Amino acid sequence: MSDRAPQPVERRLPTEESRQLVALVRDIVSKEIAPRAAEEEEAGVFPREVFTLLSEAGLLGLPYGSDHGGGDQPYEVYLQVLEELAAARLTVGLGVSVHSLACHALAGYGTDEQRAAHLPAMLSGGLLGAYCLSEPASGSDAASLRTKAVRDGHDWVITGTKAWITHGGVADFYTVLARTGVEGARGITAFLVPGDAEGLNAALPEKKMGMKGSPTAQLHFDGVRVGDDRRIGEEGQGFAIALSALDSGRLGIAACSIGVAQAALDEAVRYATDRRQFGRPIADFQGLRFMLADMATQVEAGRALYLEAARLRDAGEPFSRQAAMAKLFCTDAAMRVTTDAVQVLGGYGYTLDFPVERLMREAKVLQIVEGTNQIQRMVIARHLAGPETR
Repeated sequence: MSDRAPQPVERRLPTEESRQLVALVRDIVSKEIAPRAAEEEEAGVFPREVFTLLSEAGLLGLPYGSDHGGGDQPYEVYLQVLEELAAARLTVGLGVSVHSLACHALAGYGTDEQRAAHLPAMLSGGLLGAYCLSEPASGSDAASLRTKAVRDGHDWVITGTKAWITHGGVADFYTVLARTGVEGARGITAFLVPGDAEGLNAALPEKKMGMKGSPTAQLHFDGVRVGDDRRIGEEGQGFAIALSALDSGRLGIAACSIGVAQAALDEAVRYATDRRQFGRPIADFQGLRFMLADMATQVEAGRALYLEAARLRDAGEPFSRQAAMAKLFCTDAAMRVTTDAVQVLGGYGYTLDFPVERLMREAKVLQIVEGTNQIQRMVIARHLAGPETR
């Protein structure tokens, strides 16, 4: 192998604890995730035991408080952990991001009693969560959701269908947004629903072009009954809670995207420095050298963008615009870099023998989930020029 093979990413981490944390993640990746990633993705195997291991290692609740079992880590550190996980297997990295998204409502808007009752198990007790906002007829227009929650005494009865739910059918709990009042954003409320609730059923998982190991399914709520003690926040506050969660979740998607892009770049560099044509490594040819340089620049720029947004979040400053920019740029960069990696490998890049074809297929979904990149452009433009005129 060439002595110019890629090295691990050099990370600027704020504390010795965070450096040890990333070292732990890399150890788990090398022993438990990376060796089986390609085979299990091709077979569509969901790695539940990996999430159990991550929970036992304290890696499922990193950005939340230690008083309820979290890791007390800043987003700047948490996102770099996501990047490391996603570089090895996006099913795992994105899965951790979705779990964190599912915990956000309760951690940020629940009562002290609710947090004490549920958060320890959610953050470090082996449970896995999912987030239920999208529906078959309301994706980008999330405020038009139709799933209803009707009060019945001290309970709520939820009826409707959610779509495109990561971990649908395998999650232990769901953060569910349902309509409890008027049409539009002001009539939506958030609920914490157990995964084994009576009347809750998952459809068969979608057949996807990538991330085959991560189940994505519709969820059918057929009169699911939950107590009012599982309502999160005030009635009608759900959409604001959802938007708050998505700002943070988009940073998770950005970090995962850079993980995928970094993995593709590493494979391209490794191949280009080993593969010889015309008597020398193909990395010696200017056309490929410039491609690798452009790929590396996009990866570094994306990482800097998501980390700057994370630092704003950690400082308690507004970061919605920067989160949308990070999600937009990083996911587009992942698509470009993975496509270029396939090109660098030539015919081999189009085969299952090398991971770049899988990385390219996986990168595509990152431009779609948690707000399409067209929606991100709308968000950014509103910050610049104000709301659209009607």
